[in-house]
Amino acid sequence: MNIYDMGLIILLLLLGAFFLVAELVFLPGTILGALLSLASYGAAIYFGFAKCGLGGGIVTIFVVLALSLLVTVVSLRAKTWQRFALKDKMDGVGTKDPAPLVEVGQRGVALSRLSPMGTVSIGGNVYEAKSIDSYVDQRSDIEVVGVENFTVIVKKI
Repeated sequence: MNIYDMGLIILLLLLGAFFLVAELVFLPGTILGALLSLASYGAAIYFGFAKCGLGGGIVTIFVVLALSLLVTVVSLRAKTWQRFALKDKMDGVGTKDPAPLVEVGQRGVALSRLSPMGTVSIGGNVYEAKSIDSYVDQRSDIEVVGVENFTVIVKKI
């Protein structure tokens, strides 16, 4: 046996381990990673017997079993993948429902151009608004005509 044969067997063993990790972690449920892993391991075992004889083939089988067990245990441990997990926390607020705070007939000011959507200030609070008129210019006075789906419906005064 020469160094190239040993390198080929080691390469096939590493590819088999890589495909096993891909099946367990990145592509669970698809059989593609498992098939490629089995093909790589099978080729490594075949070359182990063909190039190294009975002893080399048996050693290759034990290496395949040990490597597969090691890769499976390490891949499925939670601590292994925690360093890749997103740890940032989202601190945001959604759009507040204007219905309890805004009443029909209240007046306010358009903070942006409503064409037909934009933002308005009503009673010191900022809301997303929709104009029933085609356009309302910025800083124009508006009046509330209704509330629909977290959006204040307004008209220009």
